[in-house]
Amino acid sequence: MLTFIGLGLYDHKDVSVRGLEYIRHADHVFLEGYTSRLEGTNESTMATYFGRPIQILGREDVEQHPELILDPAMSGDVAFLTGGDPMVSTTHADLRIRAKLRGIRTGIIHGASISSAVCGLTGLQNYRFGKSCSLPFPRKNWSPVTPVEVIGKNLSQGLHTLVYLDIQEDRCMTVPEAVTLLEDLAKRTGISIPLFVGVARAGSQDPVVCAGSAEKVCKADFGPPLHILVVPGPLHVMEQEYLELFGGL
Repeated sequence: MLTFIGLGLYDHKDVSVRGLEYIRHADHVFLEGYTSRLEGTNESTMATYFGRPIQILGREDVEQHPELILDPAMSGDVAFLTGGDPMVSTTHADLRIRAKLRGIRTGIIHGASISSAVCGLTGLQNYRFGKSCSLPFPRKNWSPVTPVEVIGKNLSQGLHTLVYLDIQEDRCMTVPEAVTLLEDLAKRTGISIPLFVGVARAGSQDPVVCAGSAEKVCKADFGPPLHILVVPGPLHVMEQEYLELFGGL
């Protein structure tokens, strides 16, 4: 059996009791380490807390060599760990489909997701979000405008946009870096972004929320990763008040 287990947002103690019990009894434990990270812990601490050795998998392992996970799940219990909630990422949905096609039983033990945590921290209402987007670090001769196009379309419909920031092995994009990139893309495409809301370390004891203009948000001290960004549409009066009280708007 293959069970997808969400670890929550920040450290090893965010996992649910049900998830922890399953991990401790699993024959194999894999941790997907590329769509998100638990910045408040590390592999050694997790292995000690879970009481099981953990094998870290990269994107290529999961997407191109799923047999690493599926083969042992044919005859034993496999725990596939992810940051946040497992099925937010399409790569995890694809793995579950592959398992089903091989006749492997699967299950999901959910964890806290950044998509809902952002609503709690910012006060932005979840049903007023449009399509989300990912913002990658630009590379030589490559800087896609898709993120700002998604933002522009959502703004035209009065919707908020959740912007996932790039996570690489050696660096994680910060809110100020993201705002600077989006401002440049916005100028190139003629889109105006009047308000940004940056969030850092959701799920920790010291999350940071800062709302305001590009200049204000770029000057804010968000501290260590992980960071995420929201571009709000027009604010409801309660959203406005919430951001004033908890985001410094």
